[in-house]
Amino acid sequence: MIQSVVDLCEVEPGIVQVTMHDRVHKNTFSQELILGLIKTFETIKANLSYRVVILTGYDSYFASGGTKEGLLAMHNSKVKFDDVNVYSLALDCEIPVIAAMQGHGIGGGFIMGLFADFVILGRENVYTTNFMKYGFTPGMGATYILSKKLGFSLAEELLLNAGNYRGAELEKRGIPFPVLPRQEVMAYALELARQVAEKPRISLITLKNHLVTPIREQLPDVIKQEVKMHEMTFHQAEVKERINRLFGK
Repeated sequence: MIQSVVDLCEVEPGIVQVTMHDRVHKNTFSQELILGLIKTFETIKANLSYRVVILTGYDSYFASGGTKEGLLAMHNSKVKFDDVNVYSLALDCEIPVIAAMQGHGIGGGFIMGLFADFVILGRENVYTTNFMKYGFTPGMGATYILSKKLGFSLAEELLLNAGNYRGAELEKRGIPFPVLPRQEVMAYALELARQVAEKPRISLITLKNHLVTPIREQLPDVIKQEVKMHEMTFHQAEVKERINRLFGK
């Protein structure tokens, strides 16, 4: 199966790779990318031979968060980020997902990767939760999953500061993920996938479900709170100005 900007390929028996490559939009959450990801994970769910997923991007981009049009639509109250759930596709996937972030992870794109069961970062890449740079509070479950995966202190810093952090800097800060040279990320992910795929599928599904059930149960309330914060912060005139200015660069 090949989507226009999302490829699905069984690279080895039981190991399926999902590659995001919306080169026009640099893997921001365009409609093409969102629909491609949703359809791809539906295909994965229907295939009973798959045991592990590798989710990755192209060149120096993993995923880059909201488009200018999408953010302005939220500013104008035309849509909400929870209208379509792309952020927790990896969490909701029955089988384990490896986020091979061989490229930059920006905003919601970084958060989407953190919902995976395994996370691999590149030393040279930028990772940021830059919601507040645009003047609105974080969404997509960022206020929960970032703290869950990185610890409260670092998560609070990333969310409030909204700065850019290279993988090498996050490695020095002690994040609990492998951080490798960009060109080594995919090879590491494939070897990890081989180790996972050796296990029985039903055992992988059963254990993952047990491990992530608390996250799946708590996330809906977090999303509701983030939507409420958006109602207070997203519609400021300054937010629109920031969106236009930052995308104009």
